[in-house]
Amino acid sequence: MAEQTQVLRIKRQETPDSEPYYEEFEIPYLANHNVISMLMEIRRNPVTRQGKRVAPVVFDANCLEEVCGSCTMVINGRVRQACSQLAEGLNGPATIEPMTKFQVVRDLWVDRSKMFAALMKAHAWIPIDGTYDLGPGPRIAPHVQEFAYLFSRCMTCGCCLEACPQVNSHSKFMGAAVIGQVLLMSQHPTGKMNLDERLDAMMSEGGIADCGNAQNCVEVCPKEIPLTTAIGAVGRQTSIKWLRDLFMK
Repeated sequence: MAEQTQVLRIKRQETPDSEPYYEEFEIPYLANHNVISMLMEIRRNPVTRQGKRVAPVVFDANCLEEVCGSCTMVINGRVRQACSQLAEGLNGPATIEPMTKFQVVRDLWVDRSKMFAALMKAHAWIPIDGTYDLGPGPRIAPHVQEFAYLFSRCMTCGCCLEACPQVNSHSKFMGAAVIGQVLLMSQHPTGKMNLDERLDAMMSEGGIADCGNAQNCVEVCPKEIPLTTAIGAVGRQTSIKWLRDLFMK
């Protein structure tokens, strides 16, 4: 009986400016293989399906348990986490490509730094003075904790940006992940004190007004974060702030 194999067609690119190309690899099939372990198998013996020895495939990965978000790739046309995509779910030959909304560093490794720059622009943190003991934190109602937890699961993986038609070369839209974090930080009693700063960022270039409400983000989010809820809530907050600022002039 012939050994069952898995074919991977991988999009490769040597430098950020070089032309991409595809190479095919064939490895032994194991149902409990995930895409990362298959890429590691190829890295151990980087020989194409045609028998040509090539440079190992470059990819990014860390936690291998869908927490860090670094192994986001486009697998068979859908953006997802490579660590949680098993071989048995590929249903035959698989095409593995890097995300298209981020600059490729090499092969499947992309630069997601623009997401972190957007988080900084939106002040997506709670400033706390740690130079002295602040005592116990403010009490937060359980229903607020439960709501905030939904958004705290964001791992800045980039799936929502990859699926969003508004994130493109003609737009500076920051994306749904940042909007979700703006709403998250505003759920905390201390974080509410800096709400206006975050809303100012959301009302600037690339903010909430650039969202086209395609709702692709909520469909591809691996953590099932209600991103459209965040977009609606932050949209209302910015509208109220705009009216308030208008009448306070």
